Order: sequence, then C-alpha cells, then structure tokens
Amino acid sequence: MRKKKDVFDVKLDAEEKDILASLERGEWKTVPHIKKVKKEAQQAAANYLRRTKEKRISIRIFGNDLEKLKVFAEDEGLPYQTLVTSILHKYTTGRLVDVRYGTEKKEV
Repeated sequence: MRKKKDVFDVKLDAEEKDILASLERGEWKTVPHIKKVKKEAQQAAANYLRRTKEKRISIRIFGNDLEKLKVFAEDEGLPYQTLVTSILHKYTTGRLVDVRYGTEKKEV
C-alpha cells in the first residue's frame, strides 16, 4: 500500500515563504463582505471571457484553395475550419510569417 503524501509537505520559493510568514504573523485580515467581493470577481471574470469569446466570420475563398486546405487538414487529422483558425492565429501572433517579408514581424 502506498503511503499518502502530506499535502502540506511542499517546497516554497522565497516569495511564498514571505507570504506564509506574513500570514503567520497575523498581518492579513479577512475581507469584509467576502461573498460580495467573490461574486464581483466571478462576474468580472465572466464578463472578460464573454468579451474574448470566439467570433464567427464568413469569407469567400476560391474552391481550389478550400480543397487544398481540406487535404492539409485531413493530413493533420483536423477539421478544416480548425486548421484555418490555427493558421490565422499563428499569423496574427507572429508565429507564421510571410516569406516575402523574411523573418521580421510586421506590426499591425
């Protein structure tokens, strides 16, 4: 039978040790109205996620380009829409560059 690991037996870095020592010295106080603060934080997180949610677009593309994309996607084991999204994301984040411009990232 395996011995259970003590969840409190962890290695702390310097910053974590400082925080723990500060907590043990009583330098931290409970936030008044914690339920309200927690609810506000959850709402802020939900609002952020809603704003950064995926957006749908519609594009026109040449038929032969679409067929090539579908072949590439099938080779990768992906739906072609996922491949297109990945290509666009890599391009906009500078991880996919236009060879005509070299390796320098163009600022948008």
